[in-house]
Amino acid sequence: MAAADDGRKAIFFGRFISAPGPESLLIRQGAVLVSSSNGHGVIEKTDWTLTTPAAAFEAFGVEEQDVDFHQTMNNGFFFPGFIDTHIHASQYPNVGIFEASLGGKEPLADTNGAYEGDRGTETVNHSTSNPLSKADAVYTKVIRRTLSYGTTTASYFATISVPATNLLADLAFKFGQRAYIGRVCMDHPDTCPTYYRDETPDQSLANAIASIEHIQKLDSKGELLAPIVTPRFAPSCQTETLSLLGQLATDRKLRVQTHISENIGELALVKHLFPQYKSYTDVYHQTGLLTSRTILAHGIHLDDRELETIRTQGSKISHCPASNSALGSGFCPVRKLLDNGIDVSLGTDVSGGYSVSILDSVRQACLVSRQLGYVNGGDKKWNIGVTEGLWLATVGGAKCVGMEGRLGGFEPGMLFDVQEIDLSGENSPVDIFGWEKWDERIDKWVWNGDDRNVKNVWVGGRMVHSGK
Repeated sequence: MAAADDGRKAIFFGRFISAPGPESLLIRQGAVLVSSSNGHGVIEKTDWTLTTPAAAFEAFGVEEQDVDFHQTMNNGFFFPGFIDTHIHASQYPNVGIFEASLGGKEPLADTNGAYEGDRGTETVNHSTSNPLSKADAVYTKVIRRTLSYGTTTASYFATISVPATNLLADLAFKFGQRAYIGRVCMDHPDTCPTYYRDETPDQSLANAIASIEHIQKLDSKGELLAPIVTPRFAPSCQTETLSLLGQLATDRKLRVQTHISENIGELALVKHLFPQYKSYTDVYHQTGLLTSRTILAHGIHLDDRELETIRTQGSKISHCPASNSALGSGFCPVRKLLDNGIDVSLGTDVSGGYSVSILDSVRQACLVSRQLGYVNGGDKKWNIGVTEGLWLATVGGAKCVGMEGRLGGFEPGMLFDVQEIDLSGENSPVDIFGWEKWDERIDKWVWNGDDRNVKNVWVGGRMVHSGK
């Protein structure tokens, strides 16, 4: 078993497929040498001329007994790990039932906010003897499940609870997922229930800092685990709070994540709560939250002036097609965003989205783009194809989390965050007959594949999931 996380080098041999550009599906046969001498599983060398394992050992100048070795199956390939740029870890129990269960009075949260519910509409249960037991169960499951679907990097919203947020960070670090963890900030008395908000802007800032410092103690370099400043969305925070968080992100050079322009009702609420600002985007801009390290989820209903501001600031958009369709939020104009020079990635938005699978987000992005083309007179310029969808899920994600050039491909110097896909086997939902070209097999994988095709997953060269 190739691990490459114990100081040994590893050779990966077989077929390597990636999407380095929106119209470029790169299919190569050869070998990759991964070095973990620095503890981070970096691609040291590649050779796309090699046809046998023996040739790989010779080309890389290593002895077989001195390295770990892993080879793909005949119908298998290595593919860059998926990057989920918007997921609510604490909402995972509601996957598949969307928000329907959250309007009732059943207990959905523990005393530390392990379950947050959608938009802060949950009741609190004080009965558990261990206030973090639910958080432990939920966060363990969501991390393991996302890894099993090939998600090597995730940008997580947690809850307002510092202990529960810190636990999410502990678990992500333990299981080896590359993760950006955000303690959710909410303190607006008109939009947040009394039991689920910070009392003051200063308290919101102090709690955010507490989680940030815990996360940075776990990984001081921020290579595998890093904090991300997380105002839930503008209506959940007072103006002072947004400004304090913006200053915090600037002073400490931190990533930021939040929501923007998800639905029409939200736009009206922002206009009502922040009449002094020109637009939803302007709220974030004027409070210092709109930076080149900012991920804005959704971005469906942005006007041209907002698009220009986002482009100028270098902020990113996380497109969440399944969630947008499930909640009836609208169609995100991804082509327009890209044409305006804005980086776009994919998010599952669990539990607004019904699945933690970024592969499913790829196909949903393709489908939504066709519906958008239809409502625009059948113009196919809106269409997102399979290759472009995979590019958004890997390279696009890397750009949005500030890891461009380090994730999303198989070039020397890149981190080895990789999933091994196997299209064969009795349990595979993809039927391969043998005469398909490899680009056709990739099409079949995107439209029919799931976690049953994920054989192994590595993050930084460390094997973090094995589907056996």
